[in-house]
This record gives sequence, C-alpha cells and structure tokens, in this order.
Amino acid sequence: MSSHREAPEISKDPAADSTDTYAFVSTNPAEAGTVTIITNYIPLQFPAGGPNFFEFDDDVLYRINVDNNGDSKADVAYELKFHTELRNPETFLYNTGPIGALDSPNFNRRQTYTITEVRGKSRTRLAEGLACPPCNIGPRSTPSYGGLADASTYSLGGGVRVFAGQRLDGFYVDLGSVFDLGALRPFQSLYLINVPGSTDGVNALRAFNVHTIALQVPIGRLTVDGSTPGDVMSASAVIGVWASAYRQKGAFRDVNGTSTSGPWTQVSRLGNPLFNEVIVPMGDKDRWNRLEPLQDSEFAQYVARPELAGLLPVLYPGVFPNLAGLDADRADLLAILLTGIPGGIIPGFQNFTGTTQPTCCGSTWPSARPPARRSTESSAAIWPACPTAAECSTTWWRSNCGRWPGPRIRWSTAATRLTARRGRSSTSPTRRCRAR
Repeated sequence: MSSHREAPEISKDPAADSTDTYAFVSTNPAEAGTVTIITNYIPLQFPAGGPNFFEFDDDVLYRINVDNNGDSKADVAYELKFHTELRNPETFLYNTGPIGALDSPNFNRRQTYTITEVRGKSRTRLAEGLACPPCNIGPRSTPSYGGLADASTYSLGGGVRVFAGQRLDGFYVDLGSVFDLGALRPFQSLYLINVPGSTDGVNALRAFNVHTIALQVPIGRLTVDGSTPGDVMSASAVIGVWASAYRQKGAFRDVNGTSTSGPWTQVSRLGNPLFNEVIVPMGDKDRWNRLEPLQDSEFAQYVARPELAGLLPVLYPGVFPNLAGLDADRADLLAILLTGIPGGIIPGFQNFTGTTQPTCCGSTWPSARPPARRSTESSAAIWPACPTAAECSTTWWRSNCGRWPGPRIRWSTAATRLTARRGRSSTSPTRRCRAR
C-alpha cells in the first residue's frame, strides 16, 4: 500500500519513489478471473507544476514483482522502461496548443514505454511504443482528458491490459497532523500537547497527483501452477506483490548532459502500507529500500516492538491503558505485516505466504466472497476498495457518487476513469466515479 517520501535518499529522487501498491481481483463478470495491480510513483505532484510537468524517468527501470510460492523472490515480474521524445526543442512549452489525441503535434514532450514479462531467466517483450497520456494541464490544453486516458489503456493479448500515466492520488492520509508528533485531529483534546478544539481529519493528498502503472493480468498467469483457484484456503490462492524501481550504478555528468551505465541496482520498493515510513527507524530506511523482501526478517524486531505503539500511551495519556501495559512481541503484527495470516484464525480466510518474513503485498483469490486485506512483500490480501478514487473515503464517495462500491470497483475506474487533477485551483474533487 502507501508510503510517500518514506526514506531520506529516495525523497531526493521522486521519479523512482514508489508511493503506493495495490492488488485486487475484479468482481465484474466481464473481467472475471483477473487481478489488477497498481503501482504509483512520483509523490505529491502539484497539478499546476509547469512548465516542466511530471513524468516517468527514462533512466529508471520500473518493476512489478509477484511471488507465487512463498519464497519471497519474484517468480513473475513486469518491467517498464520509458522513452521521452522532445518534438520541438525551440519552445519552453510542454504543449503548443490543445492536445486532442496522443499523437497530436501540439503534444511537445511525449512519453512511450516498453513492457516486458520476466519469468526466471525468460524475458518476453509484450509491447513497445505504448503512449502515456499527457499530464492533466487544464481545460485549454487537455479539454478531453478522459478520452486521452482511455486511449492510453492497451490490451496486449492473453488477457493482459496496461496503463501508465498521471492519476489523482487515491490514498487518504492526514500527513500534516500525523507527522506533527503523531497527532490525530479528531482526538486533539486528548493529546499530551493540547490544542483547543477537535476537527475532522484532512486528506493531505486529495489535491495531488501521482504517476500510475496499472496492470490487469489473468490470475492463472500469476499462480504457481497456472490455475485459477476456487478455494480461498488453497496455498496457490495467495501471491505476494511488491513494486520496485532501479537505477544503473554508474552516472556521468558534464556540459552535454547525463549518461548512465552499468548494472541495475534497486533504489526503492513498496508492498505493505507505511512499513518503511513508520516502522523502520531512520537509520535503516535507505537500507530497507535497497534490499529484497527475502531479507525483511532483519527488520522483524521493529514489527514485534513498534516504536509508535510505545509512543501512543505517552502522547495520549490514559487513552491506551492496555497498550501501555503490554510487554510482549506483537504476534498479530508479525503475521499481518510479514508472513500473512494462516488458516484457522479467521474463518474462511488465509493469506499465508510461508514462514519467510517478507514485506510484500500478499493477495488472496476469493472463492465466493470478496478478498480480505493483508499487509508487507505486499502481504496484504487484495485491497477491496477503490485504488485510485479521487477520495478513498466512504463519506466522500457517498456524497459525490452514491452508494459506496466496496470491492466492485471497475478496472475502468481504477485505470482510466478517475482523471488526474487538473493544473488549476479547485476545491471540489473530481466526479468521475464509475462503479457498479
């Protein structure tokens, strides 16, 4: 799930910063038997951030990883490499007129990409030259942005679909309050440093965009035995999912520009929500980003005894008496965030990936019911709510789109129907909600 600017080094390299990872199965009958994986990069994009609008980095290798046998290693991966084309270097403009189509001559700085499927040592190029939509600049530059986003969603054959481009950040978090010494706005009156009055939480991300890679794949293409499990308790009904980003080790800069060379090295990864952001201590954050999920047992001590659990009784005196009196390892968090929950604990549910402790996003294929949620490789069972909704909150959705759709969110909603916020001042959320 989500971690924005979670470590010192990657916060200086936003183009490689993986901010969100979501995985969920579709309950839309037309998309039965598929899983959608969404990874976001480049956090906190101010929509009006021109004239050099946000884009994927040509020098970064973006990767979606799937572990299907519980060894915390990628058995299937999808790699995306981008290429930027500057059509007219004699203007400072991102676009020289309205962009009505992906190949519009007014679209001055276009991006295309290649997607490759990796299975062990086997590499299959699924497509190349796929176009990204432009950033959602405004009503004059991108008057029909929804159509541009739709045109950027590609079917690659074999049931695989892909989209890469700017989206509105769907994660809800009150960054301003949480990182002000762990304050929670609705409970300010109970906080150690009392600030008069209580208020609703504020979604700090509601007006910011990210760059999304959305991939829809048949379930049988990802499972260890090529099946589409019908039993949620089956071992083959769980996969681990995480996103990563890589840069080449060598970089050379002079008056002619920058060139890179050498082997690729991992600079960012993300599976479960906030793991590196609020569980791993500052001195280990950069190291965590460089390691593979297989090595996450090195950080289990921080899960077993999380710093925040010790701080809450201090920050909110008398509010957490049970937490204050607890002096034991958190077996619940070790399962939720690392190994997954084994069968026999929650009736009719498990997302156990094995005794190895990865922080990937474990995903469970549902049989007769929607998937539950689980956390880190991303060891979270598939996320049932809207992955890229303009506001991921039931209150906002009900007031803007009607009944909360829960797990019935459509692929088109996740990948193409929720437009990126335009580069203009606006206090109202985008109303492009298409749920069944």
